[in-house]
Amino acid sequence: MSTQPIPAQPAPAPDDEPTAPPAVPLLAPRDGLPPVIETSTALVEYAEALAAGSGPVAVDAERASGYRYGQRAYLVQLRRVGTGTGLIDPIPLPDLSVVQSAIVDAEWVLHAASQDLPSLAEVGLVPARLFDTELAARLAGLPRVGLGAVVESLLGYRLEKGHSAADWSTRPLPEEWLVYAALDVEVLVDLRDALAAVLEEQGKTEWARQEFAAILAAGPPAPRADPWRRTSGVHGLRSRRQLGMLRSLWQARDELARRRDIAPGRVLPDAAMVSAVQADPRTEAALLELPVFRGRANRKLVGTWFGALTRGRELPESELPLHSRPGDGPPPVNRWADRDPAAATRLQAARAGLAELAATHSLPVENLLSPDLVRRLMWTPPEPRDAETVAATLRAGGAREWQVELTRDLLTDALDRA
Repeated sequence: MSTQPIPAQPAPAPDDEPTAPPAVPLLAPRDGLPPVIETSTALVEYAEALAAGSGPVAVDAERASGYRYGQRAYLVQLRRVGTGTGLIDPIPLPDLSVVQSAIVDAEWVLHAASQDLPSLAEVGLVPARLFDTELAARLAGLPRVGLGAVVESLLGYRLEKGHSAADWSTRPLPEEWLVYAALDVEVLVDLRDALAAVLEEQGKTEWARQEFAAILAAGPPAPRADPWRRTSGVHGLRSRRQLGMLRSLWQARDELARRRDIAPGRVLPDAAMVSAVQADPRTEAALLELPVFRGRANRKLVGTWFGALTRGRELPESELPLHSRPGDGPPPVNRWADRDPAAATRLQAARAGLAELAATHSLPVENLLSPDLVRRLMWTPPEPRDAETVAATLRAGGAREWQVELTRDLLTDALDRA
């Protein structure tokens, strides 16, 4: 894929530090804005063009997070050399298997792939090979890894990111939004090539290959246990009874949001739920006195919300949620020194060594090795505490081979600290 020429860097003035040339704004797709694909005939034609194209395929999806329930894709963008950009509306075309067949053998290029893969899978798009430009930028040690920042750093273009949080379920989609969406895949393959060159120079190509393979092998994320515990402000609730009331209210909100296809926070904000639990109103009228519940929409739903609070208040003690969800992992790190000083010493040594190693290889420490895996290893050391056993434990915990090779000796030494 060709790119627009980037102006040559001007020579610095005497005694001045060299400065990068100003970024070139990308304001319109180089081939013009393509029409949105909304019919089966147009979809088949574009799929045939994709199959006849060459090289990797840039892929992106736009969702309506914060507006709609779930993470459904409301626009799918693709671009390939010899094909051009396609903007597909998955509302009238919920099955994109014809596109899947056309590009199944190609490498797909996405930015922050884990965010888009679930919504793409819902419409039948699942890559067999992947290059994640966001993850590649992390491995390359770039200071900022957002798409706009990486494009500007490596390609010299400036992407306008003003519509990333828009309600993409809007129909018809405004032309300026479609331009934004098309530009998100405009230089994605160019960015892939630039990052691949950096990783090759740094000796990290194999690291990236293993990381991308791990994303594909992971599959869709498992449903969260007790998702209501992620309510903002939940830590302000002190009793199990209050937690039971919040859970009941959260479930009522989630059911209503799912049925209406509205983001739960737009049905009832987290802060309003926590405030209602803390106020513990004993009548619908008392509930309507609280902020947010005075609004017209929530006045109509006062029976739903009050009923949920009442159900939570009347739960038997045995059915109330615990203060924290039982887990199989170690306790919070701030309790280690009291509960197991030796484990705290081991973790301190491991963290210090990993931070130094990550700095040596110019990558974030969390990409060197999962912090959760490190905590588990230091809290419950394997036996025997040798490099071979540590390596096996890391592999069982999901570490990639490059991570195991880099960290096993360091972590084995940390396990000897007491």
